[in-house]
Amino acid sequence: MFGIGGGELVFIMFIVLMLFGSDKVPEMARTMGKAMAQLKNATNDIKSEIQKGAEANGLDTKSLSDMTGNINSQITKAKEDLMGDSVVQANKIKEDIDDAIGPVKRSR
Repeated sequence: MFGIGGGELVFIMFIVLMLFGSDKVPEMARTMGKAMAQLKNATNDIKSEIQKGAEANGLDTKSLSDMTGNINSQITKAKEDLMGDSVVQANKIKEDIDDAIGPVKRSR
């Protein structure tokens, strides 16, 4: 959750409790809960409006979603291929260096 661990969350809750007191914390939590619900409703409304607009203009949102998923999988595969090639090349270079300096020992 946002990169915050359990201990950090407990510490933050303790600081909030110390700053605002036990009588204000439930009221603040209710207010934050209502704000989060309103935000969620607003984003859902925006999403549905975008879908309605896309459907009105003849765009199929399912096919667009499939296309973006396909593009993302192709990008991921290309990235993995590039990373694999880089690792193979790095290992080859490491072996060449080891072969070149293998017999050389450090003198004290």
